Amino acid sequence: MNRGRRHESIFSDKGDYSLFIDLLIEMSEVFHVRISAYCLMANHYHLLLNTPEGNLSRCLQRLNSVYSQRYNRKHGFDGPLFRGRYKSMLVSNDAYLLQLVRYIHKNPVKSGIVKEMKDYTWSSYNGYLSYANKWNWLYKDFVFSLLTNKKRGRLNNFITFMRDDDSEEVARLFFKKNLPSMFGPDSFTTRIKETYYFKKMSYEVPASRRLAPGADKIIREVCDYYAIDQQKLFTTRRGVFNKPRAVAVYLIRHLRGDELNSIKSVFRINTYSTVSSILQKMASLMKTDRKLRGEIRELKRHLTNSQM
Repeated sequence: MNRGRRHESIFSDKGDYSLFIDLLIEMSEVFHVRISAYCLMANHYHLLLNTPEGNLSRCLQRLNSVYSQRYNRKHGFDGPLFRGRYKSMLVSNDAYLLQLVRYIHKNPVKSGIVKEMKDYTWSSYNGYLSYANKWNWLYKDFVFSLLTNKKRGRLNNFITFMRDDDSEEVARLFFKKNLPSMFGPDSFTTRIKETYYFKKMSYEVPASRRLAPGADKIIREVCDYYAIDQQKLFTTRRGVFNKPRAVAVYLIRHLRGDELNSIKSVFRINTYSTVSSILQKMASLMKTDRKLRGEIRELKRHLTNSQM
């Protein structure tokens, strides 16, 4: 979350809210961030997101910086818009996360702006109620899966859960002047401390990277998706773009963070510069090819859901 400097407004009109949401969508695509909930209030915002690539600082710094520049240019202001660095909290992937989804979406109701969560335009709540393609970027299937494994009735389960009162634990959490660095059961906080703090490892290395699908699993999934034999991924024709291979290379890089030399060996590519060229081409295509973005999104969903 982040607030405006001296609690001043960071959104002055509908265009500002829309711009920020556009930047969230862009952030999810460029930095491969999974955004499960957001709520934009007049002088602050809340985000619930997952960063498989461990790039939280990079993506949020860019979000705040780009938004501040465009806001100031539009309204004729200068200087800092936000009070400082964002505040972040590591959350356990279970009931604790669900409680934060509810807390975030209830902000406008608690503030007396609207009576019902669905009446507030600038949160992700209506994205959970909608099947429209414009909400495909929102990482909501994982939240639904925490409530039920069945697709039938999951929306009703979600609505029922969201109507419940916040737990005392969450109420106490946000009543504190300073947010804790973690939110979860004792076993979760102990494991995180032992894994990342005592071993002097970075807090930005997420558990999802350690539990990422194997390269062989990614290759099988890509071959199944495009209905091709695996050998297709290891053969090339000069001047012909091998889309399934490029997709597999892209996924191994972005889901696992494997080094270029490692990817080179997996696909029997002669030089790591060729791997770099494939990744650059994919990055370029992802900006313009909507169909490709949808395919990547679907493959990621299959692969990440299988790791939960």
